Amino acid sequence: MAADRLAHVTSSTNRTSIDAHGRDWRLMDSAPDITGSTRPEEDGIFVCLSEGDVDFFVRTNNTGGPVDVWAIAAVDEELIETGTGFCLVPHAIRRHAPTPG
Repeated sequence: MAADRLAHVTSSTNRTSIDAHGRDWRLMDSAPDITGSTRPEEDGIFVCLSEGDVDFFVRTNNTGGPVDVWAIAAVDEELIETGTGFCLVPHAIRRHAPTPG
């Protein structure tokens, strides 16, 4: 994964919402996040900085179904590192990538 690109792993059931609204943790309801939770763990969008992060989140999938990996153009502000060692963007992210990959 290029340094100027990030990724977000999510349940494929979120595809319609992401197409319409981008990624926004405040819109979570019945569709679970990658851990299976229907409530945000943090106020922000978890992002993958490497292929290893993507692989981890795909393997962590606890949604009961397929997942999508969305490409995200690099963001201008600094990412927030969580206590879990992963990073997040502290705001909603517009949809940048033309298709899930």
